[in-house]
Amino acid sequence: QVQLVESGGGLVQPGGSLRLSCAASGSISRRDAMGWYRQAPGKERELVAAIIIDSTTNYADSVKGRFTISRDNAKNTVYLQMNSLKPEDTALYYCNAKKWMSSIQYWGKGTLVTVSS
Repeated sequence: QVQLVESGGGLVQPGGSLRLSCAASGSISRRDAMGWYRQAPGKERELVAAIIIDSTTNYADSVKGRFTISRDNAKNTVYLQMNSLKPEDTALYYCNAKKWMSSIQYWGKGTLVTVSS
């Protein structure tokens, strides 16, 4: 089992920045892929960014150049630095962990990001 706890969400004005954190505990391994998804009201959950074993990263087109995902394996924590935030970035952001060579994945409960003036 893996437990994921997100933090860092909040209310920010357009153009502002936030950094989300996801602390993982339990049977998490540095080989497991980790990522951030988001779900806005009335929309499906979508991938925002992911990072895998060799630090390869993947971003949604809508956040490229604005968001950066990083990982501290010593702390079992993944971060999402979000800059130049837009109102359309408003959503519940979820942390995700996918087990290495497996279909098993885990989700956090989410942290709310609201971008509004």
